[in-house]
Amino acid sequence: MKVLLTGGAGYIGSIMIPMLLEEGYEVKCLDRFFFGEETLSGVRNNPELELIKDDIRWFDPEIMRGVDAVLDMAALSNDPSGELDPEKTMAINYRGRVRVASLAKKYDVSKYILASSCSIYGFQDGLLNESSPTNPLTTYAKANLMSENDALALSDNSFCVTALRQATVYGLSPRMRFDLAINGMTLGFYKNGKIPVMMDGTQWRPFVHIKDTSRAFLKVLEADEDKVNGEIFNVGSNEQNCQILPLAEMVAEAINIPFRFEWYGDPDKRSYRVSFDKIKKVLKYSVKFTPKEGAREIYDALKSGEVTDSKKTRTVEWYKYLIEANKIINEVAMKGEIL
Repeated sequence: MKVLLTGGAGYIGSIMIPMLLEEGYEVKCLDRFFFGEETLSGVRNNPELELIKDDIRWFDPEIMRGVDAVLDMAALSNDPSGELDPEKTMAINYRGRVRVASLAKKYDVSKYILASSCSIYGFQDGLLNESSPTNPLTTYAKANLMSENDALALSDNSFCVTALRQATVYGLSPRMRFDLAINGMTLGFYKNGKIPVMMDGTQWRPFVHIKDTSRAFLKVLEADEDKVNGEIFNVGSNEQNCQILPLAEMVAEAINIPFRFEWYGDPDKRSYRVSFDKIKKVLKYSVKFTPKEGAREIYDALKSGEVTDSKKTRTVEWYKYLIEANKIINEVAMKGEIL
């Protein structure tokens, strides 16, 4: 089976591509490579991997020819980065991804899997499932919800569409990110002996290890279409719904350092707990990793020098650098954003 993975050189994609290759898939990776091709250095010479440097807003549709499934992960990747330029976020995270879904259907791709986010739940009480009301509070979250709605509307008997609402991801990656909660807490302990905690610490978030969320995409890829077509799945586990301050204490315990923290930012406007019963029941999916294990692997990698902190590991900071250096290519006038 031939798979097209958009955003394949990113934080999750650079973990998922080796997993796909190991399972015997042929992989096309479409990416702008803003963070470099070195994130795929371990597999880039694999004959079953094709790297395509392009943009989901205007790539040549012929890329779709012969593709059996699309895993659509290309996006400006979190709430803060989405606010750097809301219009560009909508152009990429919404219109770009709907373009990918529409072209996939046009070129007879059988499966399309959208990487969405639990951030669309915003601020709500109670345990939220896939049928609960959404409350997107940021451009990033709104673009995810709009992409879900438009992509799922394309599903039919010959085009299987699934949306995966991922919990907040943590864990090691070749495209390391320290702007994610557990990863950033661990880095704070390593560098300063304190964990930075976003105020006021009572907010809830669901979490999932990067390898576990990657496995969820493979589960959908391999599932019978009647189980996943037109469906939305929350990706994570009920046990990993955590409040932020107790999570910080858990990270400290995991890496065996006295718990010290410092507040940062304004009080978080997002807080949500999520049910993951559906994916467990329908796809027999369960996670293998815990936040404690994720924190330990990151801490050990920092101590050994396997990973280091830099501008590239903080998404917003790197995007700002690229903008200031005029390295991000704006809309190309002659190409536009048409199919």
